[in-house]
Amino acid sequence: MSMKKSDLDKHLGKKLGGQMKTAGVPGRFAQGAGEMVDRREQRRRDAAAGLVPFACKLPSDLAATLRERGAAHAKGINALVEELLRKGLG
Repeated sequence: MSMKKSDLDKHLGKKLGGQMKTAGVPGRFAQGAGEMVDRREQRRRDAAAGLVPFACKLPSDLAATLRERGAAHAKGINALVEELLRKGLG
């Protein structure tokens, strides 16, 4: 006895569903998820490292330039701004 196309599709769907249920948990939800820290813990780590949040308003073109150079900088935008401030103030 042959099956209808709809029955074949239904069985294929059940097969795929079963495969998805038995598949392992991706890394972003398993071990790697524990490495993410919440904001409070991040503030504690920053304070222990002697870092203080400092907000200021900058012209949009200067902020865009900082973002571009910060993305290319090895340690990120925070290290770039620190380096530039030390050069400017030193």
